[in-house]
Amino acid sequence: MSHGPRSGLAAVSSALLAMSRHLEVRDVLKTIVASARELLGAQYAALGVPDDHGGFAQFVVDGVSDEQWRAIGPLPRQHGILASMLHEARAERLADVREDPRFEGWPSAHPEMSDFLGLPIRDGDEVIGALFLANKDCPKPDGGCGFTEDDEELLSILAQHAAIALTNARLYERSRELTIAEERSRLAHELHDAVSQKLFSLRLTAQAAAALVDRDPSRAKGELQQVAALAAEAVDELRAAVVELRPAALDEDGLAATLRTQVHVLDRAHTAHVTFRSHGVRALPAAQEEALLRVAQEALHNALRHADATRVDVTLDKHGPGAVLRVSDDGRGFDTRVVRRAGRHLGLVSMRDRASGVGGALTVESAPGKGTVIEMEVPGG
Repeated sequence: MSHGPRSGLAAVSSALLAMSRHLEVRDVLKTIVASARELLGAQYAALGVPDDHGGFAQFVVDGVSDEQWRAIGPLPRQHGILASMLHEARAERLADVREDPRFEGWPSAHPEMSDFLGLPIRDGDEVIGALFLANKDCPKPDGGCGFTEDDEELLSILAQHAAIALTNARLYERSRELTIAEERSRLAHELHDAVSQKLFSLRLTAQAAAALVDRDPSRAKGELQQVAALAAEAVDELRAAVVELRPAALDEDGLAATLRTQVHVLDRAHTAHVTFRSHGVRALPAAQEEALLRVAQEALHNALRHADATRVDVTLDKHGPGAVLRVSDDGRGFDTRVVRRAGRHLGLVSMRDRASGVGGALTVESAPGKGTVIEMEVPGG
């Protein structure tokens, strides 16, 4: 191997422990890629999780700056050597990837790569990812590959444990989704039963009051007072149910982590590239966090379902003692002068109500063909 036995075993152990510490899929992928690059002394590393449409549901890189990654453009498709690893499920070790007949080129901003080592990540018979490295940091033999058979063996061990870590992370996320769905279903049933009973009582009491208005006004007045009391109880039950329906992940993980998870799910589920970045945001009052989350969800829904956006960026940053949320897309946009019509169509009225309800403010910038930027600012608690 590239390291001595003692340091090599320690490095592998550290990598496996790091993978086992994470439960979020994206964090596991980043850890796998960083560990593989460090263990094998490569300049670049990447891991792609294929989707069912010839592309990648997720694609994580290490060794490429954010600016480079943005300049490279859309994610790669399942073609060439990547397709070979995914569909033929075999390792690939090449002296120069550019000279392989399957090589189909890369975008102009893509870094130059030569020697290459890649292999599939398998869960049983299923290929759940492709892990590859490029540009081994070592002297290269003439016409040979810097990556050795020992490197391939080491990466194979790492890939086996990566499959376990990735499968566990997926199971964890699925389990949490099911728990939240079950809890919401339970609350929906309770809400339905409680409100139905109150509304039934309201209906009967109102009918009794109507029948007594002419012949016994005094009793009718008492029945109407009962209607008012029942209505107040119904409002209280609805308010309590709404509070209980506060997203469980907010209480468990906080706003930034909840948004990050939801953005990652949307990024996997849609062809548009959806990103999230947060800096310096501390815990906010519960009402503010929920309002920010709901506005972000509405804005994301608009961008992905109605605006035909190819890229959506979500940022959450500290702003004095409070925070500012920004959701921008490169979609079709709309005429902000037609506020009344656009508000009804895009849920802007609801978003503005949520912002003002927690002492915040909402701004919208958009124009036909120019995309949309929705920004919500809230004060600190």
